[in-house]
Amino acid sequence: MRARTTVAAAISTVLTLSLASCGEGSDAGSGDETASVGIAMPTKTSQRWIDDGRNMVDELKGFGYTTTLKYADNDPKNQVAQVQAMIDDGVDALVIASVDGRAFTDVLSKAKDSGIPVISYDRLILGSDAVNYYASFDNVKVGAQQADFIVESLGLVNGSRKGPFTIELFAGSSDDNNTRYFFDASMEVLEPYIQNGDLIVRSGETDLDQVTTLRWDGPTAEKRMNKILDSKYNGQTIDAVLSPYDGMSLGILNALKEHGYGGAGKPLPIVTGQDAEAPSIKSIVEGEQTQTIYKDTRELALVTSYMVNSVVHDKKPAVNDTRTYNNGKKVVPAYLLEPVSVDKGNYEQVLIDSGYMKKSDLK
Repeated sequence: MRARTTVAAAISTVLTLSLASCGEGSDAGSGDETASVGIAMPTKTSQRWIDDGRNMVDELKGFGYTTTLKYADNDPKNQVAQVQAMIDDGVDALVIASVDGRAFTDVLSKAKDSGIPVISYDRLILGSDAVNYYASFDNVKVGAQQADFIVESLGLVNGSRKGPFTIELFAGSSDDNNTRYFFDASMEVLEPYIQNGDLIVRSGETDLDQVTTLRWDGPTAEKRMNKILDSKYNGQTIDAVLSPYDGMSLGILNALKEHGYGGAGKPLPIVTGQDAEAPSIKSIVEGEQTQTIYKDTRELALVTSYMVNSVVHDKKPAVNDTRTYNNGKKVVPAYLLEPVSVDKGNYEQVLIDSGYMKKSDLK
């Protein structure tokens, strides 16, 4: 439970500082009855975004705010139109988890002109000085944890096993700012092993622009994995796959199983992931996907709601990063939560015991 305790301590700090910044005796602990918040989420194809939307509505309701929650079906134009409608309706704040972080320049200038504060939720909005704050997880640690798991599981860190081992690299959507942070952090860990020959990328695809996966789409990742296996692994086996997201991981696993992995004499390679979605946890329990990154979206919604409550009352919310996230127009002050690496050995402790997931979710 140490990881859960660490997160709880971080949240406690956020709440204390947020309340202190608003001052004793102010009304910052509860929202105005007429105040409203627009929440723009990217898609319902991932359970985590459904949970994020629900959690945000619940937390903001606890502050007394009314909310408008919209999902964009992974369509940037649709999401911009939804945000425009929220601005036209006169919301008091916007919380946006973008489909395409570069799509909001014009519409958010209207938000700024209307005095509507904007908080980027998990995905940083790019190219706009109208973004006031950013709430997310430590994206650098996410990528590092995925890569660390690979090299440790292969035995390269302590020298218990000798390479070379084969690996293929996948990254998220090119229009999501998080993709670069995840991939760069992973490569900082993996690159030395690639350079010294302990890890071999048979496809030769090691640059970010070669390995991105539009919209983090599982079938797209599956198609690319099939192509790589067909063209580069005829008679060869693959030992590890860096996958940044659970939905992609399951697609990658489908391709691997189509090529005989998981059968007698041909074990599945190490496959990482992110978001601790129930299908992937089931896959981990069954010995297929190997690892994922747990990001407690309940805590993210809580932090973001305190941010909203602060900015609506013209106060500064607590942040813990003021240097990392430059969106091309400004460095956006951020609060970053801690991610946790999850595998078969600790999923019960981290996910079940914390109440994030029920055992029945995995049946």
